[in-house]
Amino acid sequence: MSIPSFVIGIAGGTGAGKTTVSRLVTRNLGDDVTHIPLDNYYRERSDLSVEERSEINYDRPSAFEWDLLRDHLEALLEGRSVKMPRYDFEVHNRTDERTTVEPTDVIVLEGILALHDEAINEMVDLRLYVETDADVRILRRIRRDVLDRGRDLEGVIDQYLSTVKPMHERFVEPTRTHADLIIPEGANNVAVTLIEETLRAEIEGNTARSWERGSLERELAAKRSSDLAPEE
Repeated sequence: MSIPSFVIGIAGGTGAGKTTVSRLVTRNLGDDVTHIPLDNYYRERSDLSVEERSEINYDRPSAFEWDLLRDHLEALLEGRSVKMPRYDFEVHNRTDERTTVEPTDVIVLEGILALHDEAINEMVDLRLYVETDADVRILRRIRRDVLDRGRDLEGVIDQYLSTVKPMHERFVEPTRTHADLIIPEGANNVAVTLIEETLRAEIEGNTARSWERGSLERELAAKRSSDLAPEE
């Protein structure tokens, strides 16, 4: 394992395809990658009843325990393992169990506000923002929450209109300005391939880190220009 690890932050709205991008860009890394879902760092709220917890706005920055996440990222970058919280969406709270996370060559932080915190952004080497049409995102959100998390349709729609949508516009979407690369629909094959190649080069390289912020965007722009050039 290389110390420090290469850290990727993947942000974007609910249902944007962040998990898909995370899976695609790390699919060939095997045990060299560690995934950290930002959702696991929702604040512990055992002081409230389930009903009270269900009323919390989970789409604003104050819902997360940023200090703990910063401490855990710093520890991983120093080569130390951490005990990551585990979150249960059915009861809107952390479980009593913890997941031991070991430092690896690549660490992926994924969540709607993965690019929100300034201190965490400083620890992230590659910042990605997945941009997807709002209609697609709400449909994916409904399918996930109703089928996978057992919530009723009316409640999911009410939550989306009252908190998810306005919080996306206020807090999530502005973080795209921190991104090194914006990936549309989470399915840009050219971008995914370039990211895969960058990660592999970082892992296999025997010299100091070669990554330079902005280099991937320039490389992607050059590739797109080449693809659009008329054939002779």
